[in-house]
Amino acid sequence: MSCNIEVIKKNQHKTSEWSGGTTTELYIYPVDSQYSLRNFKWRLSSAKVQVESSTFTFLQGISRIIMVLEGELLLEHENHHNATLKAFQQDNFSGEWVTKSFGKVTDFNLMMAKGYKGKLEAISVNAGEFKDINVNDVEKSSQITEAFYIVKGDIEIDSEINGKINLNQGDLAIVTRTDKEIISQFMIQSRSHEESIIIKASIFYLE
Repeated sequence: MSCNIEVIKKNQHKTSEWSGGTTTELYIYPVDSQYSLRNFKWRLSSAKVQVESSTFTFLQGISRIIMVLEGELLLEHENHHNATLKAFQQDNFSGEWVTKSFGKVTDFNLMMAKGYKGKLEAISVNAGEFKDINVNDVEKSSQITEAFYIVKGDIEIDSEINGKINLNQGDLAIVTRTDKEIISQFMIQSRSHEESIIIKASIFYLE
């Protein structure tokens, strides 16, 4: 059995500017890889798009999932499909496609190299509510990572292995399991006076 939890606080994230706004790297794996060198296996980020239209960077061999956190986004994938996304809706596409976006938004991005598969889920927890989050996914994988990004509010995660963890808005918790047989469950409680919103990203190593 193996399970490791890493907490990355909001002030540890790296934010940089791009032609259309700003992007914040939330996590990159392996941790010594660099987005500019394209030598990562997977990467989580959040971008603020401050222009009405932009063209996505070409990313060879990378699959992408994008979820809108705030605003409305139109994605046009040349010779493929179009998608109109409102808050917490998502789209899957290849980084090799010619993709244009329209709309000023804040988004959440998962990028994965070959050999990895992923999915995103938005989780809402009402003020004071307790919610069970099962992290024993049925996807066959030799390594599973689940990331919990706090979009809004403050929460407490109580895991059966690592005890209680407090997370505030902008914080990230990374849960990595190397044994696919492990069964684990988190109890999440909102410590805010209003609704808390969490993005759960699941990344599976398939090789």
